[in-house]
Amino acid sequence: MQKKEETCECEIIHEDIVKKVRDTFPKDEMIFDLADFYKIFGDTTRVKILYALDKSELCVCDISALLEMTVSAVSHQLKILRDSNLVKTRREGKVVYYSLADEHVQEIIECGMEHISELK
Repeated sequence: MQKKEETCECEIIHEDIVKKVRDTFPKDEMIFDLADFYKIFGDTTRVKILYALDKSELCVCDISALLEMTVSAVSHQLKILRDSNLVKTRREGKVVYYSLADEHVQEIIECGMEHISELK
C-alpha cells in the first residue's frame, strides 16, 4: 500500500501572510551562518563537551578523562567549538580552562536536553 503524501490542494495564496513572513526573513548569509551553527551540534563528541562545560569549567585533561578520549582528539573538538564561539578559555598559569561562551550556549544545551527528556 502506497502512502499518500500530504499536499496543499487549495490554490489560494495568502499574499498578506507570505509578504509578512518574507519581510522578516534575514539575508541568505545569515541563514547560511545559522545552518553552520547548528551543524556544530551534529557531532556527539562536541555535544558531550558542551554538556560537560554546562556543568563546570574544565581543562582539556579533565575533559579527556571524562570522555575517555585522547587529549589530542578533545583538543581538536575544542578548537572547532572555540572557532564557532561556543566556548571560551581562561588561562591560569600553564593550565587553560574551558567554559561555555555565554548564557545563550547554556540555554541551547539545557533547552535541548529538556526537550529530549520530555519525549522519553
